[in-house]
Amino acid sequence: MPRVAIIATAVVAAVVLAVVLSRPDNGGTGASDGGTSTSSGEVFLQPAADTGPDEFTESTVEEKSSASPVAPSGATESAPQNAVRGVKGDAPGLYGGTRKVASCDVEKQVKYFEDAPDKQRAFASVARIQPSQVPAYLRSLTPVQLRMDTRVTNHGYKDGAPTSYQAVLQAGTAVLVDDRGVPKVRCACGNPLSPPVAQQNAPKTTGDAWPGYKSSNVVMVTPAPEPVDVFVMCEPDGEWFERHKGDTGKKDHKTEKPDKPSPSASVTTPTAPSDPASPQPPPPSEPPTSDTDTSGPTTDEPPSSDTQPPAPDGDTGSDTGGATTEEQAPAS
Repeated sequence: MPRVAIIATAVVAAVVLAVVLSRPDNGGTGASDGGTSTSSGEVFLQPAADTGPDEFTESTVEEKSSASPVAPSGATESAPQNAVRGVKGDAPGLYGGTRKVASCDVEKQVKYFEDAPDKQRAFASVARIQPSQVPAYLRSLTPVQLRMDTRVTNHGYKDGAPTSYQAVLQAGTAVLVDDRGVPKVRCACGNPLSPPVAQQNAPKTTGDAWPGYKSSNVVMVTPAPEPVDVFVMCEPDGEWFERHKGDTGKKDHKTEKPDKPSPSASVTTPTAPSDPASPQPPPPSEPPTSDTDTSGPTTDEPPSSDTQPPAPDGDTGSDTGGATTEEQAPAS
């Protein structure tokens, strides 16, 4: 009988482990205030200027920088309610801002963490780097502004440890992105960001929705297939410019409107990150996190060309079996 008891105990332990690994917050602690815990199946709406709960630092957003949002595409109510459209991180026009102006003061962000070693350690644990690598890691990222409402996992700081919750960041939010174009830091609060985590059912949204918010227009950024050397970005007046990876705008220069000026998006569902290795610029290195189910199609079929930005051609489709329906994001 002792052998039976041992086997029974092992089975119970395996079940508990499976429950922990399959939690919607990927085993994270979850933010406790503001109704933002991922374990409750909620997604917190965060306006661009809102600090949000449990911030890591004060805001480092540069007010001089601004970006024109991508106009919403056609309705996509036929897609699963827990699905999010994926856009590759190197898509021209996915990000915007003002030429020669960084959306985030990176050096101020570095100083905040140097003055708060406990927060720096918590930040490093989320970014999967050593605390001493945080300054170089931040300087390796590129300051941009979102041009589409974007789903992420946001990480706050509470009681000396990082928290996690699902969030939608409003278009216009200042972020730092890695060399695959994936958002890694939210500048309004210094919070580290990671890819969104799947939720089994349609999540409940909390927080204040902004004018024009629509869940079907939310996207998630998937890593570019290759490291991005130059991001092609759009200014509010419709002018285009290029920003080099890791640059704060000093090397920005104007460029022509791209042939494919807006990102294409395919309906997909967030999955738990798988962490494939891909180094950041030295000295720190961070494996970018896979944030999408790549079993579905990800074709980059260009939207119809428009001369007046932004003028979308929204394609709609019916998803009848997983992430198989593709939809165009609008031209900008």
